[in-house]
Amino acid sequence: MKYVKIIILCLLMVSCSSVELVDNWKNPDIDTYIPNKVLLIGMTSNYDARKQFEKQLQEEFTSRGIESVMSLNLLKSSFTSEKKTKEELKSLESNLIDNGFDTILLTKVIGVEDKIEYKKNYYGYDSTYRKFKEDYLKYQDVFYNPDYYEEYTIYHTETSMYCICSTKDRDLLWKGYIDIMDPQSIHETINDYVQLILIILEEQQLITPKIFKEENTIEAIQ
Repeated sequence: MKYVKIIILCLLMVSCSSVELVDNWKNPDIDTYIPNKVLLIGMTSNYDARKQFEKQLQEEFTSRGIESVMSLNLLKSSFTSEKKTKEELKSLESNLIDNGFDTILLTKVIGVEDKIEYKKNYYGYDSTYRKFKEDYLKYQDVFYNPDYYEEYTIYHTETSMYCICSTKDRDLLWKGYIDIMDPQSIHETINDYVQLILIILEEQQLITPKIFKEENTIEAIQ
């Protein structure tokens, strides 16, 4: 099982959208966790991206026997774009608990970084250029010819899983930092991001693996 997940992770790393896990943390006081009802929140002003992200996550959670609700179907569409007070968020948590929710999965962009990468043949020491003018003339083309470098953007994101269980402390269960390198397609990026989150949550035993659910179903039929 772990070998399969490692392969999937490698495929995600080299895909067009290049989604990469940078770091993650799991609450050391929790070994396993099975959410019953999850609120899915994608904090972005891009409505279409938020809808696709939350919808795909919901479908994946449903396939694992976990009830989940898109924030777009429960909260105002402007919820993530307006400031909230502690009292408002506390009231939201209480309302969620009253309606059977025990978990919140929150994803947001925490930083954007523009990068410039020079072509590899312009790195390192070149023994053929031993004079200042030769070195300068050769390298100045990098700054004036876009064929010599590539510009791209990295989106630094954070996904967190919180327990809002009525009988337990409302604690952070897991937090992951994920970089999205130069996304070209919203659809591919969201798909890769969702799959990566699911792989990690399964590895951390915070959701039931989809394959495990399918195996149980087969055994029940037999």
